[in-house]
Amino acid sequence: MSSYEKEVEAAQEKTLTVAEEVSKNAGSCDENTLPEGGLRAWSVVAGVFLSQFCSFGYTNAYGVYNDFYVRQYLVETSTSSQISWIGSVQLCLSLSVGLFTGRAFDAGYFYHLMIAGSALFVFSLFMVSITQPEQYYQLFLAQGIGLGMAIGTLYVPALGIISHYFKKRRALAIGIATCGSAVGGALHPIMLNRWFQGSLGFHSGVKASAGLNAGLLILSLILMKPRYPQNRSKANGTFQNMRQFLKDPPYIIMVFGTVVTLSGLYYPIFFVQLNAIKNGISPHLAFYTIAILNAASVLGRIFSNALVYRMGAFNVVVANVFMASVLVFCTLGIKTAAGTIIFAILYGFFSGAYVSLLAPMIGTTADNDSEIGARLGICFTFTGLGGLVVNNVSTGTPIAGALLSTSFIWWRPTIYSGISVLCGTPIAGALLSTSFIWWRPTIYSGISVLCGSSCQDVERPNGFDVAIGM
Repeated sequence: MSSYEKEVEAAQEKTLTVAEEVSKNAGSCDENTLPEGGLRAWSVVAGVFLSQFCSFGYTNAYGVYNDFYVRQYLVETSTSSQISWIGSVQLCLSLSVGLFTGRAFDAGYFYHLMIAGSALFVFSLFMVSITQPEQYYQLFLAQGIGLGMAIGTLYVPALGIISHYFKKRRALAIGIATCGSAVGGALHPIMLNRWFQGSLGFHSGVKASAGLNAGLLILSLILMKPRYPQNRSKANGTFQNMRQFLKDPPYIIMVFGTVVTLSGLYYPIFFVQLNAIKNGISPHLAFYTIAILNAASVLGRIFSNALVYRMGAFNVVVANVFMASVLVFCTLGIKTAAGTIIFAILYGFFSGAYVSLLAPMIGTTADNDSEIGARLGICFTFTGLGGLVVNNVSTGTPIAGALLSTSFIWWRPTIYSGISVLCGTPIAGALLSTSFIWWRPTIYSGISVLCGSSCQDVERPNGFDVAIGM
């Protein structure tokens, strides 16, 4: 080989080496430099919005099903507490499945999860549509377990993909995307009430709802696209690092506070329509209370996520939990249509803000973006499964149903729900300081107790022991 040929071969080798280095650097830059906007990024946000509309938007509309089951469909064979288990198991699975979906998402199995979750969601709704009256187990399997697992499969991957496109503006992007659940919670109740009480009836109405959601889920899949390639090692690493996450004190306190807060947060959402009807409010107006509540939560989600940049996620969370706890106690004094609507607007605003801030709050504890899916999944798993052990999120609503009883004694579940949300305030507030200064959030709790107590006898001349609506 001539010296010239040797020089050419050496140059080629050097060129290949440089190309490999450039490729590696470009890949590294691609993972570390996020778009923070653009058509592709906002298309993903729109896709997540539609996914949230169908999944958690449907969970927020469970009050329509609960009211229909209690008053018409399961009235002879099931109690209010038993019926509440359907929605609560659905909510529990919607959160606890995240342990597995978070790991799978970090490993790059985004489309696998979204397609499987979408198919199971539509299938479960069609199974609900062929159930028979007074057959509790059919609804529990199809709606409680099937729909819950489907929503859980969709939830974490949909939220997690936003981290592929946003970092500085992540809270705002998540806030906009999670508005989908609020919009769904506003529109689904209107459609379901009209279908159930109209010419379609229950079975055909659920089929129509399944068809609508199937189309929207397909569109959401088209809009969402992950940026990072599949990496199976991340799944194993996430599972192995679980112990590391559980040794992080701020993360542990945040998870515990989330469990306690959500134990009571969903009681007003699940029971607001039934409460309105039992208080003598026109059924035509009562049917819109869930829609009004969820519509108001859209504003709460956007406004609170915008405040995160100035005040911090934990600061905004404490304020919203405090206001939500006060409003829960205020329901003891509400007996008029105007009061019900005002409560629905205010509670929707503050509870929606809290729910939308969960993902950004959890994200602040992650050391890097590859941990976000795992941390979301672990937190939501403890939030869901922890309730089965300590009577919180998944059993909170059945306990509320049992406390309500067939006599509809509203003050008992209201106190339970209010105290549960209230206890989340000092827990979340402890995160405001790395020194965990408890007296400051405790003052918040004391004030909220006083405010709640002052509202208990409003428009209630017979006192605390009188059951509203009796």
